[in-house]
Amino acid sequence: MTEPSRPEALALLAYLGKWILLALAVAVLAGSASAFFLFALDWATATRSAHRWLIWGLPFAGFGVGWLYLKFGQRVEAGNNLLIDEIHDPKSVVPLRMAPLILGGTVISHLFGASVGREGTAVQMGGALADQLTHLFRLRHEDRRIILMAGISAGFASVFGTPLAGAIFGLEVLSVGRLRYDAILPCMLAAIVADQIGLLWGVQHTHYVISSIPHLSAWALLAMVISGAIFGLTGKAFAEATHALGGWMKQKIAYAPLRPLAGGIVLACIVWFLGAERYIGLGIPTIVEAFEQPLPAYDFAAKMLLTVASLGSGFKGGEVTPLFYIGATLGNALAPVLDLPFPLLAGVGFVAVFAGAANTPIASTLMAMEIFGAEIGVYAGIACVVSFLFSGHSGIYRAQRRGHAKHRQAPAESRPGD
Repeated sequence: MTEPSRPEALALLAYLGKWILLALAVAVLAGSASAFFLFALDWATATRSAHRWLIWGLPFAGFGVGWLYLKFGQRVEAGNNLLIDEIHDPKSVVPLRMAPLILGGTVISHLFGASVGREGTAVQMGGALADQLTHLFRLRHEDRRIILMAGISAGFASVFGTPLAGAIFGLEVLSVGRLRYDAILPCMLAAIVADQIGLLWGVQHTHYVISSIPHLSAWALLAMVISGAIFGLTGKAFAEATHALGGWMKQKIAYAPLRPLAGGIVLACIVWFLGAERYIGLGIPTIVEAFEQPLPAYDFAAKMLLTVASLGSGFKGGEVTPLFYIGATLGNALAPVLDLPFPLLAGVGFVAVFAGAANTPIASTLMAMEIFGAEIGVYAGIACVVSFLFSGHSGIYRAQRRGHAKHRQAPAESRPGD
């Protein structure tokens, strides 16, 4: 291996200086935005919990947010998919209004009881704010791709408190089976610093406890393969059901604001008359319970139903925290069947359903290690990879491209780049 020449070393120093400064700027913007969002989300959740009647405002809230997007946000309605498309094919800077629209839309959705998450909001805010630096510094298309990826990483890391997972998520989510290493430094710096910025603002992330992780055994490894397949099929079902309902609603209801209005009426009736409050919002208390005690086996299915209904009818938010809920409760239900501790399978399911639905097994494995400790890495890694294989070549992000087939037995149309 030859050492870099002096001109090459100087160019590398200039490159480092440039991207350190840009990544720090992205981190400050995304980390601060995520902190504000998380505080607003805590307020919305507490307010809804204290006033059960707010669920009847869900249809009107959905109509209002839908009208705002129709009037002012058609350019940014694609959300995460718009960011991914702009990274693949840079065309025009993401409008800054994406940030306040998704922030307000998500907080309103949570205030009135939709079953949505928070990752989509943080990622969209991070990406939109980062892209404003394109104008300020007159960045080229190739640099703009990287700064958008850094914004995605910073948003994801700061909203979940997982900087390593956030960094890799920004690289891994773009294409199935392919990573862009030219963006690894900006994504890593932006994710780590954005997480620290959130902590400086006073953000406190939920702690999930797995009291003990069993020693590796042949059965434990086989159980990870079995559960990973189930988690992957669950992630696939979630993604396909959400896309299918969204497409059906667009066919049946032409006027966009009426879709969340109709969906909100159905959701409000389910929650009010069936007492389904544990399946709306983020559902953090139920996720915590999944690590502490056995839960009803149908919890994951109920959460999936309400989340698909919420996202498919047009409510704003993310998919990832509901996927955490679905995975943790499904793992809790599988634990006695597979003869493993339910905290372990709850933790593995927490990340593995997400790995399959988002096609991000590496980021998901790192997330498990950051949240639950390095000891879970082998278990989570196997389950996340198997989930990734069983979830097919589609996922929750339609703009995600197929870099390589997941395996050699995949159909020919699923193997671009091979």
